Amino acid sequence: MVKKRVAILISGRGSNMAALVKAAQADPDFPARIVLVLSNRPEAAGLAFAAAEGIPAAVVPSKLYGKDRAAFDAAMQAELVKARAEIICLAGFMRLLTPEFCESWSGRMINIHPALLPGFKGLDTHARALEEGVKFHGCTTHFVTPGMDEGPIILQAAVPVLDDDTEETLAARVLAEEHRIYPETLRLLAADRLVVEGRRVRITPAG
Repeated sequence: MVKKRVAILISGRGSNMAALVKAAQADPDFPARIVLVLSNRPEAAGLAFAAAEGIPAAVVPSKLYGKDRAAFDAAMQAELVKARAEIICLAGFMRLLTPEFCESWSGRMINIHPALLPGFKGLDTHARALEEGVKFHGCTTHFVTPGMDEGPIILQAAVPVLDDDTEETLAARVLAEEHRIYPETLRLLAADRLVVEGRRVRITPAG
């Protein structure tokens, strides 16, 4: 099996990155391998995890580029080309990417969001879910497009919102689901089993 080469973009601790790495390492038949962890913050805790796992890592400090998003994306692209990446997974990557970058990776770049899209786009999703009184909350994997959290939905997982939930307890239950569906999403993408039809994503049978 020729495994797809995957780069993971992080800004912080990278717990979803760790879930992807562990999934790829645990299953010999996993159709992807992690070849690069790339951070826009030199202090990102996830870089230490990558080093401990022997995964090549790189830093493109976004602070150096200020508001020049195109120059920052070009510097990231250079690292991705160097690593010969074929797929990008965003894992807590806190930067908006330019439309040009998104288009160049169209169909090959995925993200996980801690809410049931299209509801609660953006930040502070758990607090907003509690404020709105929703009975179910969850997470979504989706293809990345220029609009924030707007790409076609791939997988979702829901958890009940309990009467005594806090942001922390709700976030913990959602995170457990994130760690489950993100590796599965990467598996499907790397195995060429995702077909985008308009706004919908169809999963084709294995084999």
